[in-house]
Amino acid sequence: MYIYDKIDQQIIEDRVTQFRGQTERYLNGEIREEEFLPLRLQNGLYIQRLAPMLRICIPYGMLSSKQLRALAEVTRKYDKGYAHFTTRQNIQLNWPALENVPDILADLADVEMHAVQTSGNCIRNFTTDQFAGVAKDESIDPRPYCEIMRQWATFHPEFAFLPRKFKIAVCGSETDRAAVRFHDIGLNLIQNEQGETGFQVLVGGGLGRTPVIGSVIREFIPEKDILTYLDAILRVYNLNGDRNNKYKARIKILVRALGPEEFAKRVEAEWQHIKDGPATLTEEEIERAKGFFTEPNYQSFDADQAEQALSDQASQDKAFGRWLERNITEHRVPGYRSVTLSLKPIGVPPGDVTSSQLDSIADLADEFSFGEARSTHEQNIVLADVETARLYELWQKLKPLGFATPTLGTLLDMICCPGGDFCSLANAKSIPIAEAIQRKFDDLDYVYDLGELDLNISGCMNACGHHHIGDIGILGVDKKGEEFYQVQLGGCQSNNAQLAKVLGPAFNRDEVPDVIEKILSTFVEKRVDGESFNETYHRLGHDHFKEVVYAKDN
Repeated sequence: MYIYDKIDQQIIEDRVTQFRGQTERYLNGEIREEEFLPLRLQNGLYIQRLAPMLRICIPYGMLSSKQLRALAEVTRKYDKGYAHFTTRQNIQLNWPALENVPDILADLADVEMHAVQTSGNCIRNFTTDQFAGVAKDESIDPRPYCEIMRQWATFHPEFAFLPRKFKIAVCGSETDRAAVRFHDIGLNLIQNEQGETGFQVLVGGGLGRTPVIGSVIREFIPEKDILTYLDAILRVYNLNGDRNNKYKARIKILVRALGPEEFAKRVEAEWQHIKDGPATLTEEEIERAKGFFTEPNYQSFDADQAEQALSDQASQDKAFGRWLERNITEHRVPGYRSVTLSLKPIGVPPGDVTSSQLDSIADLADEFSFGEARSTHEQNIVLADVETARLYELWQKLKPLGFATPTLGTLLDMICCPGGDFCSLANAKSIPIAEAIQRKFDDLDYVYDLGELDLNISGCMNACGHHHIGDIGILGVDKKGEEFYQVQLGGCQSNNAQLAKVLGPAFNRDEVPDVIEKILSTFVEKRVDGESFNETYHRLGHDHFKEVVYAKDN
C-alpha cells in the first residue's frame, strides 16, 4: 500500500497546525460561525444532531494494522469507544469534542491518515473495489491509478470550491464492485484492441434527491491522459454548474441539462487546450505508482491438497461450511482466499466497530493478511490475502469477536446510514429499522433460501445508505414532524445498473418489518427456476408487488 513520503507528511502536519490555530480562534470568538464553517468542512468536521462528527479518509479503502491501532486509540481517547465505517470506505467518529479535533488529526497524521477533503464542495475520497489487486476477475489493478488521482486532487486549488461535492470511483474488474455508474465520474480500466491501457469514462451518475445512472462520454482515454481529461471535465463543471441552487448543483444535473453528447463535446474542446500539458502522465510516473502496490510475499502451496483439506473441514463442521459459502471470495493466487469480516451482528448498527474490535482486526491482519485490511462499500472489513489452509483457524478466532456472522450478500448484510440517531440532515432514524428487520428475519435457513439480496436503508434523500440501488430500498421521510418510511424495489448497483422504483405511500416504523415480509413472501411464492429477487420483480412487474403490499386484509 502507499507509504507517505516527506512531502506528504509535511503537507498533512502543516494542515493540522493550521486547523489547530483556526479552531482555537473560533473557540475564542475571533472567527465567526459562518467563517469557521468552510474551514472545518475542509478538515472533515461536521456539526451533527448531538455532537461534532469527524469523517476520516481511507483512500481506496486500504488500512495498515498500524493505522487500525491508531484508530482504536483515538476512539478510546477522544470518543465513546467506537467508530462507524461508511459506504464511501471512510470511517467516522460520532462524538469528538470540537476542542479535541486538532489533537485527533495530529495523532492520525503520525500514522499517515487525515480527514482532508472528506467533506465540503471538493473532490472526495477515491473509492474502488475492495478486492482490488487480488480479485480473480480483475484485468488491471486500479489502486495505483487511484493513488495518482488522489495526489492530483488533494489541495488542487482549482477544485477546492466546486458547485457541489464530487465523487470518483475506479474499477478494474469484470464485475463492478465500485458502483462506477453512480458517481460524478466513474472510470472503468480497460485495454483497447491494441493492448493499450486506458479508461472508459462515465459522467453524471449519482444518488440523492435526483438519482441518475452515469453516461459514457468517452469509450477510451489512454492512461497517460487521464488527469488532463479529468481536468477538462472538472473545468466544464466548474464553469457551468449551478451555484445558486444546491439541489441543482451536482454535475449530474448539468449533464442532464446539456445532454451527454453536448457535455462530451465541451469536455473534448476543453481537453484539446491541455491534453499534452504538465499533468500528462509519463510511463515512469505510472510505474512509480505501481511500485507502491507490489505483491506481498505469497507462498507456494499444493492447491489441491489445501482444497481437499478445506472441503473435509467444511463437511465436518456445518457452521464453518456456511461461513465459507458466504464470507469467502476467490483469490487470483492459488492457495489464498479473501475473507470478509461481517460488521453486522444482530443488535449492532451496520458498520459500527468498537475500539477493541479495531485492535483485534489489526492483530488478525498481522497474523493472517500481511498486516493489511480493507473497508468496503457494504460497511464490512476484508482481509484480502489469507492462506486457504488457515481459514478454519481464522474462523475460530473471528467467532468470539463477532465477525463471523455468515450473512454476506444476504438480506442481513444490509447497508444502513447513521440516520436520525446522529445526522442532523436525517428525516428519520435508520438504525432501529435495520435492527427490527434483523430480528424479524433471524432464521438463517430462510435468509439463505432468499439468495443474494441487497437491502439498503437511508435516513434522508441524501442517500448515504444507497437506498436507490438496493433490491429493496428504505428511505426515511418526514410527514408533519413524524417519521415514516418509503419502500423502493428493483435497484441494482453493478453491471446491470438500475434505479429502484417507489412502491407507494410511506409506512410508519412499526409497519416496515411486516411490509418487507410481504414483499419477500411474494418473491418466494412466485419465483421460478432459481430467479433472483430482481428477476422475479421485473417478471411480475412493479404493480404486482404494490397490490400485495397495499391490499386490505380480509
